[in-house]
Amino acid sequence: MTNQTTAIIFQIQSFLILSLILIGVYFRKHRKTHIKFMLTAIIWDILLILQIELNRSAIAKASKAVSNTMILNIHVSLAVLTVLFYFAMLYTGKKFIGGDSSIRPLHRKLGWTTVALRILTFATSFFAVSAPA
Repeated sequence: MTNQTTAIIFQIQSFLILSLILIGVYFRKHRKTHIKFMLTAIIWDILLILQIELNRSAIAKASKAVSNTMILNIHVSLAVLTVLFYFAMLYTGKKFIGGDSSIRPLHRKLGWTTVALRILTFATSFFAVSAPA
C-alpha cells in the first residue's frame, strides 16, 4: 500500500472513531449504551495509534520536535493529551459505575475536554499529514 492509501485508511478510521465518541456523548444518559460506544472508541483509537506507529514510525518522527513542522507538533501534542484524558475518563468512569456519584462533575468536565481534544486531533491530522516532512 502507498503512503497516500494508508493515510486515507487512517483518516477514515479516525472519522469513525470520532463518530463513535459523538454517538457515545449523545447516549450519555443511557449508561450501558454510552459505555459500549466510549470503550469501543477508546480501544479503537489506541489501536489506530499503534497502526500509525507500525506503519510510519510515528514516535521516532514525533521525537524530532525541533525539526518538525509546528502543525505536526501541535497534532502530536493534542493526540498525546487525548490519550492521557482517555485514561482519566476510564478511571473516573469506573468510579462512577462503582457508585461514586461525587465523581460525576469531574467525569463530565474531563469528558467534554476529551471530546474537544479528539475533535482538534482529527482536525489537525489533515494538516499534519499534508505538511512537508
